Amino acid sequence: MASPAVHCYQHPQRLGIGICVECRQVVCAECSTQFEGINRCARCLAKMAPKKSARSAFHEWGALSVAGALGALGLLFGGAVLVAGWIRP
Repeated sequence: MASPAVHCYQHPQRLGIGICVECRQVVCAECSTQFEGINRCARCLAKMAPKKSARSAFHEWGALSVAGALGALGLLFGGAVLVAGWIRP
């Protein structure tokens, strides 16, 4: 007995080729993406992708800015000490 045709949950006009291991939905060839050897739908694959928030990007730039400012102050202070040492006899 032949099994009934199962269609993609996103594209009802297309035959499904597999099932997403995350959400268990039937997917067609266009919707299926093999990642780490396992079929997943685009929606579940997008959930797995690491997301970089605006806050974390701000903190990275903030830390770099503070480090740069401290380095510049150190250079200025060190330069002033050297110049002061050269001026005094």
